[in-house]
Amino acid sequence: MKLIRYGAIGKEKTGVIIDDKKYDTSAFGEDYDENFFESDGIKRLTDFVEKHKTNLTEISDGERLGSPIARPSKLVCIGLNYAKHAKETNAQIPQEPIIFFKSTTAIVGPNDNIMLPKGSVKTDWEVELALVIGKKASYVSKEEALNYVAGYVLHNDISERAFQIERGGQWTKGKGCDTFAPLGPWLATADEIEDPNNLRLWLKLNGKIMQDGNTDDFIFDIAHVVSYLSEFMTLLPGDVISTGTPNGVGLGFNPQIYLKEGDVVELGIDGLGTAKQNVVAYAKN
Repeated sequence: MKLIRYGAIGKEKTGVIIDDKKYDTSAFGEDYDENFFESDGIKRLTDFVEKHKTNLTEISDGERLGSPIARPSKLVCIGLNYAKHAKETNAQIPQEPIIFFKSTTAIVGPNDNIMLPKGSVKTDWEVELALVIGKKASYVSKEEALNYVAGYVLHNDISERAFQIERGGQWTKGKGCDTFAPLGPWLATADEIEDPNNLRLWLKLNGKIMQDGNTDDFIFDIAHVVSYLSEFMTLLPGDVISTGTPNGVGLGFNPQIYLKEGDVVELGIDGLGTAKQNVVAYAKN
């Protein structure tokens, strides 16, 4: 099943995609949040859709898509998790996963604008495969880890490199700015993705391919990442884990390339759809 949320920012309604058409599921009565995933929501939603599928209202293609999940308790990211990306940034291959957080206030819809933060000079792109936790996970074994994954979603891990690298060496500074975590267009439930460790992912800047990789270049695969994180924190239903980016980021070019006002970013992953984001200047909310 493919889950979507749509409508005005902060007022999103729930929906699903069936045979490439979008349908409203507001009558189900729940948002796609921690409680939904914790209470076997995907199974209950599946039953609801099956029972009411002839009565579901189709959603107009003109409707804005929001993040396919409501704001999670946390968005955890893995850094330098592709061998070729580590090489392009002249970094050593990590012996253990590198962990950082993005602010959940950075989460926006798949086609919302990327807003350059105030004072930004080095805002970069990073197409990533993200997963959503389906049930509470603590000290989970690698063998059991995939049983804790509810589904997968496309993520653009926007990063301000000067904030990240040059202002105290704390990655989170460059990762959590407003609009820096576009998610979607949809959440594909785990059964929709045959092998998350073998998916093509790509990103274009102004029509030019910048990233074109595959998750088979992971240093730490999905099961390893979930198991590892669960040693250091309890993962709650609805939590998002982003698994790193392939080579081709702006930081890795010589000379380096960074986003500027007017740029257009397009990205996609096999089975998880595509997204398109326009880059705009900082504007006070």
